Amino acid sequence: QVQLVESGGGSVQAGGSLRLSCEPYGVTYRPTCMAWFRQAPGNEREGVATIDSVGTTTYADSVKGRFTISQDNAKNTLYLQMNSLKPEDTAMYYCAADYRWCNYNRGMAYWGKGTLVTISS
Repeated sequence: QVQLVESGGGSVQAGGSLRLSCEPYGVTYRPTCMAWFRQAPGNEREGVATIDSVGTTTYADSVKGRFTISQDNAKNTLYLQMNSLKPEDTAMYYCAADYRWCNYNRGMAYWGKGTLVTISS
């Protein structure tokens, strides 16, 4: 059973940076897709970024140019480097993985429990 464990969340001021990590457990081979989602209080969950098995990345328009998704090829650890953070980036951030596709609109099979990011103005 695949388990995803996020870390790296915290509280920073606007303009600051954070790096989130997602450690996968129970993974026998590399997922087709790994992704970051976020959900702010009162809002629906939204896709933030994806990376597929060949390293192709996609980003939500709201984070393009500020966030970078990457993956350690040896350990399959997923990262999200977040720069120039804004108060509207405040949310619970979730790591997700899937072996079928790399499209967060189609849903993801495996989810972490999330790590909280709070940005103060």
